[in-house]
Amino acid sequence: MNHLAGSASPYLLQHAHNPVDWWPWGEAAFAEAAARDVPVFISIGYATCHWCHVMARESFVDPMVAAYLNENFVSIKVDREEHPDVDASYLTAAGAFTQNLGWPLSIFATPAGLTFFAGTYFPPRPANGMPEFLRVLGAVTDAWTLRRHEVDGQADAIGAALASASEAAGRSSPLLDTRRLDHAVRALAAGEDVEFGGFGAAPKFPVAPVLDFLLASGGEGSELAARTLKGMGASPLRDSVEGGFFRYATRRDWTEPHYERMLYDNALLLGCYAEAWRQRPDDRPWAALVADGIAGFLSQVLQVAEGGFASAQDSESIIDGRRSEGGYYARDEEGRSHLEPPALDRKLLTGWNGLAIGALARAGFILDRVDWLQTAARAADRLLSTHRTSDGRLIRSSLDGRPSSAPATLEDYGMFAAGLLELAVAGGEARYATAARELVDACLVVGADAGEASFAVPGGPDAALAARGLALAGDPSEGAYPSGMTAIAGAAERLYLLTGDARYRAAAEGTLARVAAAAEAQPIGFGGALALMRRLEDPVVQLVTVTPAAPTGDLVAVTRLRDASVTTLVTDFQARAFAEAGFELFAGRTSRDGLPAAYLCSDFVCGLPVTDVDALAHPSS
Repeated sequence: MNHLAGSASPYLLQHAHNPVDWWPWGEAAFAEAAARDVPVFISIGYATCHWCHVMARESFVDPMVAAYLNENFVSIKVDREEHPDVDASYLTAAGAFTQNLGWPLSIFATPAGLTFFAGTYFPPRPANGMPEFLRVLGAVTDAWTLRRHEVDGQADAIGAALASASEAAGRSSPLLDTRRLDHAVRALAAGEDVEFGGFGAAPKFPVAPVLDFLLASGGEGSELAARTLKGMGASPLRDSVEGGFFRYATRRDWTEPHYERMLYDNALLLGCYAEAWRQRPDDRPWAALVADGIAGFLSQVLQVAEGGFASAQDSESIIDGRRSEGGYYARDEEGRSHLEPPALDRKLLTGWNGLAIGALARAGFILDRVDWLQTAARAADRLLSTHRTSDGRLIRSSLDGRPSSAPATLEDYGMFAAGLLELAVAGGEARYATAARELVDACLVVGADAGEASFAVPGGPDAALAARGLALAGDPSEGAYPSGMTAIAGAAERLYLLTGDARYRAAAEGTLARVAAAAEAQPIGFGGALALMRRLEDPVVQLVTVTPAAPTGDLVAVTRLRDASVTTLVTDFQARAFAEAGFELFAGRTSRDGLPAAYLCSDFVCGLPVTDVDALAHPSS
């Protein structure tokens, strides 16, 4: 029976016709395993994952492997991008068996969903110390049938450890102050590869959230970020033809990339290069070049016809009838014109699209690129019309207009809300800010004490995880992109800057308090949280420039470059719309005598409006 045929996941559809009797994630698969009293094999990956493709070709199309799996297991195929909470839970459990975590992730679990063995890629024959996959399957079957009490004991112990880790993750500690944030910058600087840039040795990742934190820190942090960004932009990690960045480099000098190109990496890096352009006038030529290339990749390669962005582009393509990893990217523009490009993972993920919307809006504002703002608005309108249910909840993912059954997460609410807020302040459209506020309010939980607030995803965690006690209290990890916790806290902090509603800031601070200790101990893995803590620690500075018509002129140009907690350009009409929608920052803000007027505010206390560049550059005390 083909259980995957109706999926809205390209990854699952890639496996829909395997001889393995795959089940999608959900209660039905676990009920089947319980009825047959067999273990569950959970294979987690994603559509553009090279080693997932390799294991599929070697094992999941092999009739012998399929027959063995079908007889002795219930096999579940999970798209980690569609079900990030499932992936996070089982990654945590898999850490008990291997430190080399990655994808494909291979989990062996009881019908209750508890892990008793795990690994990643298993080859068809023994290689590099790894046993062949059929031998692994045989050993698991033997353990299940002959040593069941040991299996159950192992599974129970790991389940208990997972619950304990989830409980510990909910404990709070004080947010990092300026001194401790500066220490985190120095810790990151100590890990810099001073020869080739970046952090550590191979494999080397862009770690965009860390670069965002360093840029937000200024001084030494900004210098470190600029060196890294310049080095990456000039390296083979960046596709000089189509502009996008590859996932990571397998060598320390940024060569031999792993060629898949992810939406989240490129969205976040666009924001970093735009900010580097704003901060560092001497670095503007290379920063503008790279930012333009990334924006071009997003709009010309990843953007789908109806608006919005595909999740990723594959590393593999077909050249001369053979599958090639990276062969397409080795060609110049002329050489590529004769080839079919690597496939896109065409599913639209709400959260990742939010990252792209926010980055295009912010970069478009800073570099005065109306076309980037228009691309962001087109994506936002698409998601607002198709990724919200009638009761206002978000849809996690869709494929060619077909919604996924996977529940939306805090990542989706936070990243989409943050992207909408960036678009609102960059383009002056209050309706996007109103939609963002609705998303944050849907997640906001106010405690009995009016000063207590936190976030929870509407509808609760994944039902199948929750039923088995496997739902994490909150996954704080954010090596490649901000966690859902950081994303929703960041959107709330942004709302506070626009509304003055202290609940939003309190909820943001309370959420970050749960990861503060871990972020201080391991700054390379918590760049998003550190960047937001830095913004919460810095003085609140708000700049609103109001024009009688379309924003033009020297005052407008200076506004785009001004360092502030929030900076926005609006017309008189737009300012009124924001104020009428309840965004207090815009109340009473108007142009003056037919000229643009800038209002520079400190924690909502604004100075007199100024109409010339010198007065904005040198405000009176």
